[in-house]
Amino acid sequence: MFYYLNGTVTEIEPNLAVIDCGGVGYGCATTNYTLSQLKKGERTKLYTYLHVREDVFDLFGFASQNELNSFKMLIGVSGVGPKAALAILSSTTPANLALAIVTGDEKALTAAPGIGKKIAQRIILELKDKLAREQQSFAPDSSAPPLSLSGDKAGEAAAALGVLGYTGQDIALALKGIDMTQPLEEIVRQSLRRMIK
Repeated sequence: MFYYLNGTVTEIEPNLAVIDCGGVGYGCATTNYTLSQLKKGERTKLYTYLHVREDVFDLFGFASQNELNSFKMLIGVSGVGPKAALAILSSTTPANLALAIVTGDEKALTAAPGIGKKIAQRIILELKDKLAREQQSFAPDSSAPPLSLSGDKAGEAAAALGVLGYTGQDIALALKGIDMTQPLEEIVRQSLRRMIK
């Protein structure tokens, strides 16, 4: 349906941005991070997701595809709706969400308003399993470390990057040559910097 909106920011409200595209104002529910990237009167591009249920059409907009991918991933978890997904992404970044999932950090998820321990556990359980299945289908080049969820830092970093929608080949190249004795968060940050360049 809508892939992205490219227009002028006309209104900014809590968890809502209105983007004028050719004289039509599209109200996009969004996160604190995306709102922080917007300025009223300036042009912007938001990657969108249209959520349809019964007679309601809700449009969600995100400043980056990573944030949109994380949103889609979260609403794919049973019991997690768009509002809960927005709450989580408003309290953490996509990279930190990915780290929380692969390391089983419930506290990072329960920091979001309205997210209790049970939902946090379900998110971690369902998405960690999904990641494990996806990692098995990756085919990195022979010079890269094997991608697995065996608990080693390379595997956990690869899983975190997989959550953000990167392919196995991209992940393998980004991790190549990175010092694996660093903290996991730093390994993921350095890998992301390489992929963004």
